[in-house]
Amino acid sequence: MSRIVQWSITVALAGFLFGFDTAVISGADKPIQALWGLSDLQHGLLIMSMALWGTVIGAIFGNWPTDALGRRATLLMIGVLYLVSAVGSAVVSDPWLFAFFRLIGGIGVGISSVAAPTYISEIAPPRHRGFLVAMYQFNIVFGILMAFVSNYVIGSLMSDDAWRWMLGIEAIPALIYTLMITRVPRSPRWLILKKNAIEEAGQVLRQINPDADVDAEINAIRAAETDEASAKAPFFSRRYRLPILLAFLIAFFNQLSGINFIIYYAPRVLEAAELGSQAALLSTAGIGLVNLVFTMIGMSLIDRFGRRTLLFIGSAGYLLSLVLISRAFFADALGGLEVPLLLGLFIAAHAISQGAVIWVFISEVFPNHVRARGQSFGASIHWVFAALITLVMPWVLGTFSGGPVFTFFAVMMLLQLVFVIFLMPETKNVSLEELQKHLVGDNVRLRRVHLSGARATR
Repeated sequence: MSRIVQWSITVALAGFLFGFDTAVISGADKPIQALWGLSDLQHGLLIMSMALWGTVIGAIFGNWPTDALGRRATLLMIGVLYLVSAVGSAVVSDPWLFAFFRLIGGIGVGISSVAAPTYISEIAPPRHRGFLVAMYQFNIVFGILMAFVSNYVIGSLMSDDAWRWMLGIEAIPALIYTLMITRVPRSPRWLILKKNAIEEAGQVLRQINPDADVDAEINAIRAAETDEASAKAPFFSRRYRLPILLAFLIAFFNQLSGINFIIYYAPRVLEAAELGSQAALLSTAGIGLVNLVFTMIGMSLIDRFGRRTLLFIGSAGYLLSLVLISRAFFADALGGLEVPLLLGLFIAAHAISQGAVIWVFISEVFPNHVRARGQSFGASIHWVFAALITLVMPWVLGTFSGGPVFTFFAVMMLLQLVFVIFLMPETKNVSLEELQKHLVGDNVRLRRVHLSGARATR
């Protein structure tokens, strides 16, 4: 088990770079707009959302290198993309070049959201799979926190060109991650299904669990692949309609909660709530800390309570916080600690539910044969909506007050609660091959599947 944890932590560091790269731009938001004299729409397109459009590209096409080159080789490539992006975006003197390097980093983020959860889910024992895949999300929020802290420290120490240091410092963890990823083995399921490298796969499986019947496990993996190969169904077909629908909805609701809006524009929201600029930056660091703490709580509960229960709890927390924040803006009850505290409640609800669950759940519901494709689909939906929200938010914040914005997100979370109650299955402690039997097939009905009787084979 210690080796699985070590490999999972190493791969999950891709999530740290994901989170850092996503959140670090918040500290450079207003200085860059002032420096290059950009309109709100130009700023939203070139500066704030460009990395997310890169993420969309990476997510859409990330299944190709993940399948063709392998999970490990793809993770190594991600480290290089982050490194180039960090250095390039820190030294440019033109908004178009800046957008180009942010695009590269975004491509790394998108591919990361495909390759890292796929790899970890394929090496993890079912009873620990939720915790181990959730390490990726933990590292995302840890990276977000470190970006907020780094922005606050650099912003306090420097005045001129502080934003360049905020962005460029990411090169250090990117280099460390790239070196570390060379020490993890290739995914045993990828070796079996894509390369037919049975001997190498067996060696990895023995390292994962020395007491396991490796031959039986390999046979189970190959049998599941044979069933899928005999079906010969394209990805967008009736056979995979339930996993596709589940992945779409969980990714859709993740972004329509408003989480990326808060992460990207937290300083602006808090300044709109009548906090000073330095207090706003400090409050975003507090939001990052809440995110980290409650992600850890979510990780500790995900294999005990299950994915569906956590999402139910989170939906209630989302609704409470978003409704009260909206009320504060409508009532003009600003200037105190109410909005920052409610944002903390919102972040806690996200971290313990959607944050801990999304990458775990998407990596579980698709069969081995199309897992990378399914992860790519779910990640694409996630990042398309993230990019759209980030693109339009400068205009939205310049046109509307916080009240209508937070009301919209509250309505979306009410719809998420309906999804959780009536459609979402529970996947905890079930092997990937057993999940395939229940969620995949031409005769699977679009209703909530009960898996309580299906248990892991190891």
